[in-house]
Amino acid sequence: MEMSEKATFGENDHKRETICIFGTGDFGRSLGMRLLQSGHPVIFGSRNPQNSTLLPSGAQVLTHADALKECKIIFLAVHRENYDFLLALSNLLDGKVLVDVSNNLRMNQYPESNAQYLSQLLPKAIVVKGFNTVSAWALQSGSLDASSQVFVCGDDDKSKQQVMDVARSLGLTPLDRGSLQAAKEIENYPLQLFPMWRLPLAIAFGLTVFFFVYCVVIDVIHPYVTKNSDVSYKLAISVPNRIFPNVSLILLSLVYLPGVIAAFIQLHRGTKYKRFPDWLDRWMLCRKQLGLVALAYAFLHVLYTFIIPTRISVRWRWIHSMIEESKLNKTMELSKVLSWRVDAYFALGMLGFGLYILLGITSFPSVSNAVNWREFRFVQSKLGHVTLLLCTAHAALFGWNRFLQSKWYRWGLPQAYMLGIVIPCIVLVLKLIQITPCVDRKIIRIRQGWERIPKAKQALV
Repeated sequence: MEMSEKATFGENDHKRETICIFGTGDFGRSLGMRLLQSGHPVIFGSRNPQNSTLLPSGAQVLTHADALKECKIIFLAVHRENYDFLLALSNLLDGKVLVDVSNNLRMNQYPESNAQYLSQLLPKAIVVKGFNTVSAWALQSGSLDASSQVFVCGDDDKSKQQVMDVARSLGLTPLDRGSLQAAKEIENYPLQLFPMWRLPLAIAFGLTVFFFVYCVVIDVIHPYVTKNSDVSYKLAISVPNRIFPNVSLILLSLVYLPGVIAAFIQLHRGTKYKRFPDWLDRWMLCRKQLGLVALAYAFLHVLYTFIIPTRISVRWRWIHSMIEESKLNKTMELSKVLSWRVDAYFALGMLGFGLYILLGITSFPSVSNAVNWREFRFVQSKLGHVTLLLCTAHAALFGWNRFLQSKWYRWGLPQAYMLGIVIPCIVLVLKLIQITPCVDRKIIRIRQGWERIPKAKQALV
C-alpha cells in the first residue's frame, strides 16, 4: 500500500458521520453546535434555506430533500403537530435512520408515543427514539452541570447502535431501553415531577402537620385553657423544634423498616425468588429520598437548637431563676445525674448528626460511585442503624423519666417525643431479632439461593 493510500484510509477511518437536523429551534441549534464541536459535519434541512439565521457557524443549510440525499442519520427536532411535511419526503427517507427527539406537553397526551406515530406515518424510515431527555441547555453547557444520560429505543439494533455512537461522540451516556414500545415511557420521563420524591415528601408533610397540631394542643392550647397562660410565642421556635426532630427520627426509621420487613417476608416464605408486595417495592425504591428528607429535618433541628440561648423567653427564665435564688439566699447544688444526662444527651445528638451527614454524603452518586458495594453497604446499613440507635437514645435521654410522671400527660396525651420514638424502637427491636445468629444464618442462606421445600413436596420426593 502506498503512502497516499494509507493517508486516505486514515482520514476516512476517523471521519465522523454527517448528521442532518430537521428543526432550527433552540434544541436543533444546540444539537448542531455540539455535533460540530465533536467533529460531525452537520446539515440543517429547512423549507427556506436562504432565510435561516442564527444557525451554528460551519453548518450547511439545504432544503429538506437535498439534506436527505447527503445523510443517513436525521434528527427530527420538531413537534408532532408538524410531522406532516415528512409525507412528501417518504421515498427519500427509505432506509434512513430518523431520530425522534420530541416531547409532549403532558404525560400520555396521545394514545401512542410520538415515535410510534412517526413509524406508522413513515413505514420506510427506521425510527429511533432518543435525546428527548437532554435539554438544549445541557447540550450548550457540555453536560457539565446536567444529566448526561440519553435513553434510546428502537426496533432496529444496528440503527440504535448508530444513534448511541453519536451520543457517545458527544460525551453523553446512552442507555438502550429496548424496542420502540418503550418510547412512551421515555417520552413521559422528562414530564415527571420528582417521581421518587412524592411519597417521601407526602409522608414528611403528613407527619409535620400531625406533630404541629399535636404540639399546639399540648404546648399552647392546654396552658391557655387550664392556666389562662398565653404562650403563643412558642409557635415560632419551640413548636417547630419539637416537630423537626420527631419527623426526622421517624423518617430515618422508615428508611430501614422496609429492609427489616423484607427480611422477615423472605424468612416466612423460605425463598428469595418471589416478588415483594408492590407497596413494599415502592417503599424500598424511595429509601434514599426518605433519608435525605430526614437529614433536612435534622439540619433544621440543629439550627433551631443553636438559637435557643438567644431567645428572650429563655434568657428571661434564666434571669428570673437567678433572682429567685438570690431572694431566698439559696444556691442550687450541681446535680451529677442531671449533668451526666445532659452531656450524654448532647454527645449522642452530635454523634448521631455527624453520622447522619455521612449517610447523606455517601448517598450522592459522585461519592457512591467511588466506593465498592461492601463499603457502601457498611455505611448505609451498619452505620445507618448505628445512627438510628444514637438518635433514638438522644430522644430518650431528652425525655428521661418524664413518661413516668403524670404531670407531663396533658389531657392524658403523651409528650411528642414519646410518639416520635415508637417506630424507631420497633425497627431497632426487629433488627436486633434479625441479627441474632440463628435468624441471621437462615436469612443469609435464603439470599444465597437456598429454598425451603414445603412438606407436601418433600413427601412426593
